[in-house]
Amino acid sequence: MDALPALTSTRPYLIRAMHEWCSDNGFTPYISVLVDKNTLVPIEHVKDNEIILNISIDATSGLQIGNEFVQFKSRFSGVVRDLMIPINNVQAIFAKENGQGMSFPKVTVMEGSVAQTDDTSKANASPPSAGANEASKRTRSHLTIVK
Repeated sequence: MDALPALTSTRPYLIRAMHEWCSDNGFTPYISVLVDKNTLVPIEHVKDNEIILNISIDATSGLQIGNEFVQFKSRFSGVVRDLMIPINNVQAIFAKENGQGMSFPKVTVMEGSVAQTDDTSKANASPPSAGANEASKRTRSHLTIVK
């Protein structure tokens, strides 16, 4: 049987679509980014391994939302900085003015394997033991409502 080619992630396409929708409707698109060693952002603005970034046309220069990275230049405290964010580190994109947008499942990358979403890895995981910690079963969202 012929193997099907691997599908590309829908995440970059959805981020581009939401960015365009925000821009077309006069809203300011923001992204929530999980910061790790592969993320190039101003570390002094990171809180709890997360940074919220304005990616509007007015706030960025050379914005490129590619299939692997979001790249642009932006000013922080008057200093131009280069930013490079792996697409899988974008946790959400939303309009500042009304909060409409979308969030994405966390992606985990295991050595020698294809990246999986938390939903996929949970489906493939063995059932938790009877003594499993209640906190590990469900966690609260880290996102907050912006008014």
